[in-house]
Amino acid sequence: MGDLLANKTILVMGVANRRSIAWGCAQVMQEQGANLIYTYQNERLKKGLLKLTGDEASLLECDVADDNSIAQAFSEIKTRYGKIDGIVHAIAYAPKAELEGEITNATRAGFQTALDVSAYSLIAVSKVAMELELLNDPASLVTLTYMGSTRAIPSYNTMGIAKAALESSVRYLARDLGKFGVRVNAISAGAIKTLAVTGIKGHSDLLEISKQRTVDQEAVTIREVGGTCAFLMSDLATGVVGDVIYVDKGVHLI
Repeated sequence: MGDLLANKTILVMGVANRRSIAWGCAQVMQEQGANLIYTYQNERLKKGLLKLTGDEASLLECDVADDNSIAQAFSEIKTRYGKIDGIVHAIAYAPKAELEGEITNATRAGFQTALDVSAYSLIAVSKVAMELELLNDPASLVTLTYMGSTRAIPSYNTMGIAKAALESSVRYLARDLGKFGVRVNAISAGAIKTLAVTGIKGHSDLLEISKQRTVDQEAVTIREVGGTCAFLMSDLATGVVGDVIYVDKGVHLI
């Protein structure tokens, strides 16, 4: 175990299962000495998360589409832990029909859902954390994005637009929260076979093409993304603000 994150308490939002990028981040951060708190959306997801962590006391329910749920969860965190040192926001969702065909097939309702859950939720979470004075100085917020924000990836469609909004949100939040010692950044992870990716039509082809375009023809792993997350959560990264860091083994270069 390292000590890069010793004495730091970090909230991880978005672990769905052991394949989740958020879980890779959690594993590396814990190995570096962090004390972790987890949120889950509902009871079904809680069961899977509990199997991974084995610690029910560190789990709190939080539905980021509900402002009252965020407020309640963060108030409970403040009561239990006082101030914390960081938040990993690894939450995104779009209805399955939005992730196939052409962008003109997008629906108003599906588009709104994707933008709400995948982009606005970062602002909503940050707002409550600041109102409650939950974050230490320094503290770090890290979210997860994908290069479909800047390139028209087949079938990614509405989610790509949501990720573009998320990356823009990172820049505005970084500007506004910096004066409080809170830095905000995003990690643009390569294509990894997560639960979210399997919802995209043609995901197998996407994963294979991405693998072929890495510099070593080996897919990036959740632990490699986790290593960058641990760095961004650490005090070594206090100069990194409002950035999108690619962890995709060079796929975005080609």
